[in-house]
Formats: sequence, C-alpha cells, structure tokens
Amino acid sequence: MALLRQEVDPIEVGLDAKALDRLDQHVAHLVDEGRLPGFLLAVSRGGRVAHLTTHGHRNVARGLPVEADTLYRIYSMTKPVTSVAALILMEEGRLGLDDPVADHLPAFADRRVYAGGSGTALTTRPAEQPLLVRHLMTHTAGLTFAFYHCHPVDALYREAGLESAVLPGSDLAETVDAYARLPLQFEPGTQWNYSVATNVLGRIIEVVSGQPLDTFLTERIFHPLGMPDAGFHVTPDRTPRLAELYGDTDTGGIEPIAGLPLTGRPRFLSGSGGMVATAYDIHRFSELLRRRGTLDDVRLLAPETVDLMTRNHLPDNADLRAFGSRPAHDEPGNDGVGFGLGVSVVVDPERTQAPSGLGTYGWSGVATTTFWIDPSRDLSVQFLTQLRPRRSLKLYPDLKRLVHEAVTD
Repeated sequence: MALLRQEVDPIEVGLDAKALDRLDQHVAHLVDEGRLPGFLLAVSRGGRVAHLTTHGHRNVARGLPVEADTLYRIYSMTKPVTSVAALILMEEGRLGLDDPVADHLPAFADRRVYAGGSGTALTTRPAEQPLLVRHLMTHTAGLTFAFYHCHPVDALYREAGLESAVLPGSDLAETVDAYARLPLQFEPGTQWNYSVATNVLGRIIEVVSGQPLDTFLTERIFHPLGMPDAGFHVTPDRTPRLAELYGDTDTGGIEPIAGLPLTGRPRFLSGSGGMVATAYDIHRFSELLRRRGTLDDVRLLAPETVDLMTRNHLPDNADLRAFGSRPAHDEPGNDGVGFGLGVSVVVDPERTQAPSGLGTYGWSGVATTTFWIDPSRDLSVQFLTQLRPRRSLKLYPDLKRLVHEAVTD
C-alpha cells in the first residue's frame, strides 16, 4: 500500500519543529472543539516530507481515526489534474490553447452574451470573439455556477436544472450541451468568474482523446505517476478508508452530510470536482508540478509547459479581487492572487492575506482540502479534511501563516 510518510527531520530542511507543533496545535484545537472531524497535514521541502500529522476522525460516529491512507473527496482540487491532462494533449499537438471551443464541441458555436435585464426581460447579443480553450482553463469563459445567486445568468442555470452543475441523470456530454444552450455572462477573456468551465474542458479531453475522462486520467496521469487511489469512484475494498463528509451546524458543531456518490463509477465524470484521492496521491501530483513536469523517470510535461500553467493569465496581470463582487471573487484571500491554467498564482505577496512567496500556486476544494507550492522556498503543503462549511472557517490564512513561521531559511 502506498502511504505518505515523513522522510526527513524538519531541522535538516530548514523547518522549526516547535513552530510546526504550534501549527498542529492550532488545527487540532478546531477538532477538539468539534468544528472539524479530523485532518491530515503534510509539509515538504525539496520534495521530502518533513512534517506529517494526523488528528481526529475520518468517521466520528464510528470512532475511526484519520490515517495516512484515508481517502478524501477533493472536489475542486480535481481542476488542476484536468488541466494537466489538457496540457498533455497540447504538447502532443492535439489541442491548442487558442483553439475555439466550438472546433471540438460544435454546440458552443454562435455564442451569445448577456446584454441586460433579468427573467423574461433578459436580453443577449452575439459574442464578439470566440470562446477559446484558454478561457476555460483560466475561468475567463463567461460561464458560471447556478449557486451564486448574484447574476441573471446564474438564474438561467438554475432554471435549466443545473443547480449542482450537473443536469440530473445526465453524463458529461449531455451536461456540457446544457451549458452551451445558455448565454455567457460576459465577453470571453475580459473578466474572471469561477465556473463550470473545467467540466467543459473535461469533455474536450474526451472528444480529442477518444476516451472517457476517467480512463484518460488513469492511463496518462494516475498510473504513470503512481497515484494508486486517485479516481472518480471508490472500489469496495477501499470504501472503509473513505472519510465521512460533514457540514457545519447552527450551533457551531458538525454533522454528516451527503457527498459525491463514490461507490460506483459515476455517470457524470466531473473534471471540475469529481475526484477522490489520498495524501500520497496528492503528494505525487504536486511533486510533478514542483519538479516542472517530471517525477522519477516519468515525464508528463515539459518544464516550460508547467511554467506556463503556473503563471498569471488574467487580463492586465490583475488579481481575483479585480473582477466584481461575486462570491468567488470578493474574498480577502484573493488580494494579490491571480489565476493560471487551472491553479491560483500569487502575483503580489505584499497584498496577500497570509505570507506567500511570489509565484506560489495551488488550489483548494469545497470540503476544506488544499495544496500549495511555493517555488521561492521550495515548500509544498497539503491539508486534508472533510468539512463542507456554510460559513468560512478562515482556516487557510492561519495555515499559511503558521507554515511560513516554521521556515528558518
């Protein structure tokens, strides 16, 4: 069994063990207060795991502890994986960043853009420029999520049955066709709106490769990198290792809630948020990025391609706060943070909410999972739990602050 293990003493790689203890105590306090079920935290430098902590439970009612092989729903941390898959096809010359989406998905031809009004008075106009693959990867496509409840196009998504981003009972192809029937919020490439775009990217991967998304990811990423538990469903022998998903309660506690259906291969393969993985799987993937496309004897991407992925692609090198007040934008943690091809990228460390080196990149999932890589410090971090909160825990800034306090060189 592949397990993430501590490989080196913290002091050997410039980390303060006492500061790391403070980090553990801070997060463990949230568990002991009943605000988190349990967690795994790993801190690596130079690719070597120097700190690995588990605390609390993967299933509170059954008293099952978090362990190194616990499986987690990583939700939006699926997006960087799907983005790497697209970049593999680009290096093979089968896909291009500036390909019109309609070249691969004809339903996206003749796009229309929101012009004004709402409800029955909503008006649209023809798009002035084509929707491109790069717009999908940077979330500048004009697509959205139904659950934002802050734009008239969001309401159209809800009316179309896309409240949870999937057309009920449909597969990826059918759901993406449903997206294509709706107008864009804005002209492609002009704004940033976190959206269903990576599901569209996943469908393009299927069309270009001629394979289902899960098959392509398994054959081209998971198997080559040695990510044995990564995928879109959990086999019966692995089910006992899957962590329960929790939500927060009005009284400040947590309770089990329904999560992704993982006991069989899903009909809808979400490249946006459908994956399950262990800490070992995530470490292997983040190491591929940290090493700029090569891990052990396996090369998936050229170094220049990873560099392209992990630099800011937003218009005018802006940060995420520059694009309005939708929920995905108007967060203090978005100050000084731009967006690359499937990952966030720090563009102004002085404006970030927590200490971050220039060029730090990564992404998070809705169940309070996150990873980031700080090239300036050769530092990699992952934090895994299973809490889908209605209110922000404001945990990530504390994690970043306490991790960076542990760096001694």
